[in-house]
Amino acid sequence: MSLRRRLYGVFEQRRTASRAARWANRLLAGVILLNVATVILDTLPGLAPWVRQAFYRVEVLSVAVFTVEYLGRLWWCVEDPRYAHPLLGRLRYALSFMALVDLLAILPFYLSLFTETDALLLRLLRVLRLLKLSRYAPAVNVLTAVLREERHSLLFTFFVLLVVLVFAATGIYVVERDAQPEAFGSIPAAMWWAVATLTTVGYGDVTPVTAAGKLFASLVTLSGLAMVSLPAGIIASGFTEQMRLRRELFHDLVLEALEQAGPEGEVNWAALERRAEELGLHRGDIEWTLRRIALRRRVDGGPEGP
Repeated sequence: MSLRRRLYGVFEQRRTASRAARWANRLLAGVILLNVATVILDTLPGLAPWVRQAFYRVEVLSVAVFTVEYLGRLWWCVEDPRYAHPLLGRLRYALSFMALVDLLAILPFYLSLFTETDALLLRLLRVLRLLKLSRYAPAVNVLTAVLREERHSLLFTFFVLLVVLVFAATGIYVVERDAQPEAFGSIPAAMWWAVATLTTVGYGDVTPVTAAGKLFASLVTLSGLAMVSLPAGIIASGFTEQMRLRRELFHDLVLEALEQAGPEGEVNWAALERRAEELGLHRGDIEWTLRRIALRRRVDGGPEGP
């Protein structure tokens, strides 16, 4: 097996990755967290010069690691059948979402070396490196799957919210424009109040003063409680359904492994645990699945678990 193929297996094929590969991914995740922490702490006033120097050294080290990682992924991406072409495949990979995230992780540093762009803005852009964690955090993949599956419901909900927002802004404009022309002199101006009220934030910087305005505001607030909770409910139910599907998939994978091993065979439990980790399942999910299968197979005398 070539070096490129081995590196591709280490960093891209989590399902078959070795213990060393998992530690390499954890190390990269740790570098990301350390780097973002230094970005946040660097904004504190009154830091000693040696502290800022240490933060800069962490930045240089992190950029070096991220640059090697980015170039490495461009090198071994052709092992993926989707990017098999030596030139066009690499170009297609470079335009993928995660490759663009990797590029944004190092671009601010190099721009600060060669341009006159605002240094503070470039430093703050380093917070975008948090997006790199989505490659190493299975929970982020679960949330992404939920948003993808529920996108139609969420889009419809946001459309309804937009309609309610327009009606709320129009209504408060009608009843309050004469009493407070500076705050509700137009529908666009009234939308700020509508957003703050519908989301139940209620900053209090703009409030109705007429009786009709207060009554209308009460109705908007009550409708806001119902409308704002809809996206959260959709995401919560989608998350529950997604985890149920993943537990069922892991259950089927364990059954398949047991059937292939046979009564005297040996099941690769380590590989199954890595697959469970990839699916975003925690140790409790794995143990529950194994107990469930063991109860069903006890009468057969087959292998029940590790």
